[in-house]
Amino acid sequence: MTDLFDHARDKRKKSYQPLAERMRPKTFSDIAGQAHLIAEGKPLRMLVEHDEIPSMIFWGPPGCGKTTLAKVITRLTKASFIELSAVLAGVADIRQAVRAAEDALKYHERRTILFIDEIHRFNKAQQDALLPFVENGTVILIGATTENPSFEVIPALLSRTKVFVFEKLTREDIISVLKRALEDEKFGLGGAIALEEDAITLIADLADGDVRNALTTLDMAVKALGPDEKNLSIEQIKETVQRTHIHYDKNGEEHYNIISALHKSLRGNDANAALYWLGRMLEAGEDPLYVARRLVRFASEDIGVADPQALVQAVAVFQSCHFLGMPECGVHLAQAIVYLAEAPKSNALYMAYGRVKQDIQDLPHEPVPLHLRNAPTKLMKNLGYGKDYVYTPDDPDADQEFLPEKLKTRSYWPKKKK
Repeated sequence: MTDLFDHARDKRKKSYQPLAERMRPKTFSDIAGQAHLIAEGKPLRMLVEHDEIPSMIFWGPPGCGKTTLAKVITRLTKASFIELSAVLAGVADIRQAVRAAEDALKYHERRTILFIDEIHRFNKAQQDALLPFVENGTVILIGATTENPSFEVIPALLSRTKVFVFEKLTREDIISVLKRALEDEKFGLGGAIALEEDAITLIADLADGDVRNALTTLDMAVKALGPDEKNLSIEQIKETVQRTHIHYDKNGEEHYNIISALHKSLRGNDANAALYWLGRMLEAGEDPLYVARRLVRFASEDIGVADPQALVQAVAVFQSCHFLGMPECGVHLAQAIVYLAEAPKSNALYMAYGRVKQDIQDLPHEPVPLHLRNAPTKLMKNLGYGKDYVYTPDDPDADQEFLPEKLKTRSYWPKKKK
């Protein structure tokens, strides 16, 4: 029996839905960005249009459209759709989804898309549980992840899927979505609110490529307006929201990307860039001691004896970070960063020790020459330990060899001219 209040209830439920959910695209043309994947003639779009989609991994930053594209694909194909979150789901949920997919295939000849959000949060056993059903086609897996699948998805599952890389949305992409949300009468704000152009741009900039974040900010700012207010200013946006997070994962790929950028900026003598990457790490909550340790390493690896004071600076800033912590030690790290960036560069020490390591791995371990050995006992003296050794301070010009006989032609570091 139909409830007389069903329509009113559905309407009320829709009004409670977040703006980001109401504005979720339903066709390819509604999706902002990702033209390299879904523009006319692109392979992924053609596979969807031909209803021949493979199992896939969608890899990209938050709010760039991974979940949205999965749902659009489902709408445009004849497949059933099951959505799981790896944060909450386990092997039992996977088995239940597979049973539903088997029934859909058996009784309705209909394939099933199994969408798993945050798939990188599944452990190895959970990912293993997917393998046979992805391989035999029981389910079409679409996994979404913000982490590099090369590190977070097991090789066996990765080999059975196609990875599509999503790009961070541009400011222009997000501005277009915000303007559509302001004007859309069915799902958006229907022109009821006027927003200054600078305010739209501010929201887009604060979102930092995350369209869901942008729509949530707009939604929150509108709800904070008084009942008779129809204009939303840039000042009200600033009062309503501020940048409260920076995309950074201390254990993820972004961590390694940024520390790599910092190293290469230092190596390239670009103090401006090095300071920027330092700030990106510290303001996101990185451990300052981690950065300081990397600088100590850099001081010898990339500068070495070209400026021996570089190591002194790096060790001093490590001690400063240990004594003070953040935020006080940020300026000390900045000082070391500028010093190391402007110091002359030389990898001679790093290369020299690398050649030593290689010889130790590749060649027999030669005995220490007799004249270099100590002779604390009479037996050792009788065996020739220490014989013919010349005490260098007494005879600086003495010509003697310090490497084993078979290695005396080796040159790890150029000798000083006498």
